[in-house]
Amino acid sequence: MAAYFARRFLLLIPTFIGITFLVFSITQFVPGGPIDQMILNMQAAATEGGSGGGQSSIEIPPESLAALKEHFNLDKPFFVAYGYWLWDLAHLDLGTSYKLNEPVIDVITSRFPVSIYFGLLGFFLAYLICVPLGVLKAIRHGSKLDIASSMIVFAGYSIPGWALGGVLLVMLGGGSFLDWVPLGGFRSDGWEDFSFWHKITDQLHHTILPVMAYMVGSFATLTILMKNSLMENLGQDYVRTAFAKGLSERSVVFGHALRNSLIPICTGLGHAIGLIMAGSYLIEKVFNIHGIGYLGYTSIVERDYAVVMGILVINTLLVLVGNILSDILYVLVDPRIRFS
Repeated sequence: MAAYFARRFLLLIPTFIGITFLVFSITQFVPGGPIDQMILNMQAAATEGGSGGGQSSIEIPPESLAALKEHFNLDKPFFVAYGYWLWDLAHLDLGTSYKLNEPVIDVITSRFPVSIYFGLLGFFLAYLICVPLGVLKAIRHGSKLDIASSMIVFAGYSIPGWALGGVLLVMLGGGSFLDWVPLGGFRSDGWEDFSFWHKITDQLHHTILPVMAYMVGSFATLTILMKNSLMENLGQDYVRTAFAKGLSERSVVFGHALRNSLIPICTGLGHAIGLIMAGSYLIEKVFNIHGIGYLGYTSIVERDYAVVMGILVINTLLVLVGNILSDILYVLVDPRIRFS
């Protein structure tokens, strides 16, 4: 089994190179690169500063244009430029943001705390709620509780997180007839000067609705997965044997069936790492939260390809490592599994 995981880790290298090479190639051929964006910005500034109403024409001297292309490695074939980018990456250099003129690693790390905060909180709350709810639905299958909760679960499954966030803001946000929570943002202005308890309450007010929007997507999936997995195990021979021995329902469910039912839940933990880090642009846009998802979208729109590639590197590594972690968890929770 050690040889299997060693091969999996070695396969990370060609997979990573293939993904990043494909996206890097696309950024080289898509029109509107960094030089075009610089020219458009200079034209807009000249138009605003000029007396005429028409758009000014900006011409860059050929030698300056050649220097810019050399700076951005646009004077080289894309596979050579990719080699330069890969070399810088090997030295932990993700480049500099075209728009912000800051190191990409600093731009990304400044947004990480926001996405990690909401991602981890939504992840843990989803498991803390969905696993017990799924167990309860399996034990009381067909009851009024099961039917009522199923209606709520499938209603939540059909509503996108960003749409639920918008509805909740209208109903509960500032300016509504309830006015219970703020309209968005990560924290209030001047949060650093608040007292300790005021900081906690302010953070909670800004957290409730975004976390609900983050949770709604996985809420139904985890609940139904837990219920179906437990019901399948309750129909196995070893469960009937346990009942035949005179064990109580609590002992059979929680001492025998539940452990095997948690296997599909536990093995999904590795895949969740990438989702926690990636954030969600639509949810972050609705709540005006500047996390990784919002940064990735704005970088694509503004053709800030250095930031796009930096986010791609981090997310690709997280997903690839998360897949291996899922296999490891599968072996740990189910000793019968052996990879070869």
